[in-house]
Amino acid sequence: MQKFNSDGVEIAFEVWGEGPPVLLIHGFASNAFVNWRDTHWVKVLNEAGHQVIAIDNRGHGQSEKLYDSALYSAPIMAEDALRLLDHLNIAQADVMGYSMGARITAFVAMNYPSRVRRAVFAGLASRMITGVGGSEEIALALEALSAADVVDRGAKGFRIFADQTKSDRRALAACIRSSRVKIAAEALAALTVPVMVVAGELDDVAGNVAELINVIPDAKGVVLPNRNHMNAVGDRGFKDAVIAFLNISGTL
Repeated sequence: MQKFNSDGVEIAFEVWGEGPPVLLIHGFASNAFVNWRDTHWVKVLNEAGHQVIAIDNRGHGQSEKLYDSALYSAPIMAEDALRLLDHLNIAQADVMGYSMGARITAFVAMNYPSRVRRAVFAGLASRMITGVGGSEEIALALEALSAADVVDRGAKGFRIFADQTKSDRRALAACIRSSRVKIAAEALAALTVPVMVVAGELDDVAGNVAELINVIPDAKGVVLPNRNHMNAVGDRGFKDAVIAFLNISGTL
């Protein structure tokens, strides 16, 4: 992967294809390849005529590992995403994030609306506002000597996923302790960027799609039947909906 300096932090990223740029921001404990390449998002977006830029968030994948929770707030990670666009000399891009990546995308769209043509919040809906619990339980699960020692079922799922992605569990524990910041409904209501919200029908982590799109002016919503937080990301209906949304004519 390529790397650049984001205000002193080494951030990894990859670029595929040519065309209107789409910046992809992965979820917690994942990385650019697992979240987007292995689920065929890169291939589908390239075939639809888009250039794909995928970032490894700080503490994840091949990006620098930090162990201070204060360095992992979603607004800070949104600055990494913006600096990547600056590094690549991209004035405006579509931005899509999954789960934690959706929260980061929201901060990019709120703080830098002129840099975002369209935004997709996926894997995180009403709980972007109400909050997602269990952060400390997940952190403790990541710090446990073995996944077998973890009792909390939800936290254990994240521990197993972190082991599968060969992640730095100490860095992830620091991240989860500060990255799940709530976003005020009033701030989302002030968004001027076109937004699509996507989540699985069975996704308890994301919450309710309708409740979030009712807050964001003119937002579109997609509920993926029989999908949960872990298996929604590769859903073909998800891909089709996003391609249709991004290919609506607009400034770029």
